[in-house]
Amino acid sequence: MDSSFSERLRRGDRLYGTLIVSPSPQWPENVKKLGLDFVFIDTEHIALDRQQLAWMCQAYKALGLPPIVRITSPDPFLACAALDGGASGIIAPYVESAEQARDLVGAVKLRPIKGKKLQDLLENRELLDGKLKEYITRGTSRNTLILNIESVEGMKNMDDILSVEGIDGVLIGPHDLSSSMEIPEEYRLPEFDSAVCDIIQSARAKGLGAGIHFCLGDAGLDLELKWIEDGANFIVHSADIIAAMQGLKKEFDILKSGLLSKSKSPEESESINI
Repeated sequence: MDSSFSERLRRGDRLYGTLIVSPSPQWPENVKKLGLDFVFIDTEHIALDRQQLAWMCQAYKALGLPPIVRITSPDPFLACAALDGGASGIIAPYVESAEQARDLVGAVKLRPIKGKKLQDLLENRELLDGKLKEYITRGTSRNTLILNIESVEGMKNMDDILSVEGIDGVLIGPHDLSSSMEIPEEYRLPEFDSAVCDIIQSARAKGLGAGIHFCLGDAGLDLELKWIEDGANFIVHSADIIAAMQGLKKEFDILKSGLLSKSKSPEESESINI
């Protein structure tokens, strides 16, 4: 059987994806042409309702692209709702404690158990065995749990957070992390780079995947490549809307100036189905 996404993430395979904003039915078939390993669907900052999210998850999953969904808060019930809609994995934002991580593990790795029984299992007051263990394992073995580490407090508690069994990886939120560090969007400062490298290497040392979502286009590729060299293997690059705006701006600048820079001919370009 092929390795699951979470297994590939933990063992350090480089997995490439992008943020998808558009729920257009034309988009999945075209995104598939990029040769990605997953798509990142963000409901924290993007106004997608539950029905749109479920449609997107089912469409991308049917094309062999695991949909990894960021929920709006580190709430285990929101994680369950996204999984019910078809998410292959969950990204929980702004995790700052081992307790939050443990509750999320319960939602992603022990569903559908809830309430006191779930807390007893998470706190080792009860053991999971027999038919129930087989049932839970069969239903959740391919679910992926990734935690956003994006604050000074999250970094401070990182060792405890990453020691919670059941986590598959971490994703750095650069905007929130730099703001928490009081150096908003100053991504080239040595102290920001040091924080990113510390998170990546701490996660990889525990056998977890690690990455950062970066959206600066060409201007940030050198940073992304450096962090890959430093151990990042969960590469979330740009977003559909950002790439479209950057490409359109470049082309309109050429049209308005009347100067055509050297570029691919129409025959060399990948066709887009609309």
